[in-house]
Amino acid sequence: MTMGSDMYRQQILDHYKNPRNHGELDDATFSHVGENPSCGDTIRMDVRLADDDETIDYVAFSGDGCAISQASASMLTSKLQGKTLDELESMDRDDVVDMLGVDISPMRIKCAVLAEKVAQDGAKIYREDLDIDATTTEE
Repeated sequence: MTMGSDMYRQQILDHYKNPRNHGELDDATFSHVGENPSCGDTIRMDVRLADDDETIDYVAFSGDGCAISQASASMLTSKLQGKTLDELESMDRDDVVDMLGVDISPMRIKCAVLAEKVAQDGAKIYREDLDIDATTTEE
């Protein structure tokens, strides 16, 4: 294990034990929930947009799950603030893995990308480009 990857592992544990932007927003522009049925992770993302209805003003999350899913959600909430909905929708799994800073095994990638997928699907529902009740990583 390299010194750099150990630093990122510590960062993941810190976000898991001390999540940022954890909770629910009463004034969310949109909210969406999702789950990873293979391991039971659940995430709710609440997004408040700025007055332009495109720029993400604030993001909060709630849910339960493993260290990877919860840390990823915590890190993502901070990363998304100030981004546009288009920037959110253009994110992919590599962006999440880069954000986490460690290699993620194929079995854990669904945990890592759950929050991103929930936020993206919530934005698509808000824009009326998608009609689902909940996101799942099994699709």
